[in-house]
Amino acid sequence: MNEQQGFSTAGIPTIFFVLLLGLIGLALEGYGLVHQASVFGALALGILTHVLAVFMAKGFFQVAPNEGQVLQLFGKYHGTVREEGLRWTNPFCSRRRVSLRVRNFESGKLKVNDSDGNPIEIAAVVVWEVVDTAEAVFCVDDYENFVNIQSESALRQMAQNYPYDAHDDGKPALRSHGEVINNHLRDEIQARLEKAGVRVIEARISHLAYAQEIAQAMLQRQQASAIVAARERIVEGAVGMVAMALDKLKQQGVVELDEERKAAMVSNLLVVLCGDRATQPVVNAGTLYGG
Repeated sequence: MNEQQGFSTAGIPTIFFVLLLGLIGLALEGYGLVHQASVFGALALGILTHVLAVFMAKGFFQVAPNEGQVLQLFGKYHGTVREEGLRWTNPFCSRRRVSLRVRNFESGKLKVNDSDGNPIEIAAVVVWEVVDTAEAVFCVDDYENFVNIQSESALRQMAQNYPYDAHDDGKPALRSHGEVINNHLRDEIQARLEKAGVRVIEARISHLAYAQEIAQAMLQRQQASAIVAARERIVEGAVGMVAMALDKLKQQGVVELDEERKAAMVSNLLVVLCGDRATQPVVNAGTLYGG
């Protein structure tokens, strides 16, 4: 079922028409009461005109900006009115207001397992709007509740397809590939909400953490990985600095070192450059080879 334009007319001109009918009815009723014996039909016509005016008054309704009024005639979909202002339609039509404004909500914190099997907590913010009022009203029972439940289902499904942390295989991860994850989440939610006449504008992760039972262990793992990476960078830089020092000494002819002294120098420089604490220098007061 797709949305279609519903019948409605401008409300202000119709108000004047209804008021005119009411005045005509009053005039006919007054004329009939004065001349009961001669023109009894005028009184009945005046009453009918009044009834018609009151009946037509039931057809007035207001449409606010970014709002639609879904019309039903004897249970059948009769169209949607989106024109702003005071409108008039068939008084037999029932009307249901549907907001077309952009809305958002934040899901609850879900506990799921990522693709590595690690339990994590995840939540998302979803920004959405109704684009087809007929589908929103008639294709699902409660479209707002439908959006909430299906968004959480899509979030759970998406989280199970990615690891929490990135691995060496280059696969996107929840923590490091925000744009890829958010786009995938938006597509997952949109696929589920298509039948409800809803368009997902944006979906993004608002909360992401390891579950409490493994949070401490995973924190230690992350710290260990950071320490190993830092040490690798330090050693790489230290080796480069030692090689540069030896090359400079050789090029400039400052001192000639045999292999044993080179090895001792390399060892001392690596200790100085790679140590956690500041080293205490030891001054050799003797000869180079005598100690």
